[in-house]
Amino acid sequence: MSDDEQTPSTTSGPAGGPAGGTPAGPQPEEIRFFGTSWVDHSGNYTLRRVGLAVGSLAAAVAACFVLRFAYEGLEIADVGGIVNMLVVLMFAVCSAIAFRKTWEGFVRRPTDPAREESLRSLKAIGFIGSLLAYCARCFVEAPGEKLRRAEYDTARAQYEKRRGTRTGNPAARRKPKRR
Repeated sequence: MSDDEQTPSTTSGPAGGPAGGTPAGPQPEEIRFFGTSWVDHSGNYTLRRVGLAVGSLAAAVAACFVLRFAYEGLEIADVGGIVNMLVVLMFAVCSAIAFRKTWEGFVRRPTDPAREESLRSLKAIGFIGSLLAYCARCFVEAPGEKLRRAEYDTARAQYEKRRGTRTGNPAARRKPKRR
């Protein structure tokens, strides 16, 4: 293979965009497991959604079995009813909070990143809730697709508006008369 075949082209394509087929303007943000296929639902998009829904549900079920074994270990250790109840309550509350925060993350960007960072350990404890939120969201769309589509459409509209105001020959514009 020669150097010419390995080097990307630096010439401009039609409309001043790059020759490689990449459109000018804002590019869509990638979503984990989907890349940018969420834009036009290409590349087995539906199959990926179904696969991720099944996979996250299977991971949640497996995690429930692991927690069940941990609970049985507490019963064998005979730590007492109050400790068993607190462990179950802790995982239930953390899972509920993790579900809600994960679901909200698919709809809008966090307003306070420091608060999200402080909830990271709580979401790690309630990982079953995060897995269930991911599974449920896969039945509707790619997780985070609605948020990214709105941001991408807004960015494209702003780009087109800016580009539209710059069209024409600036030398042909009328200059204001001096008095």
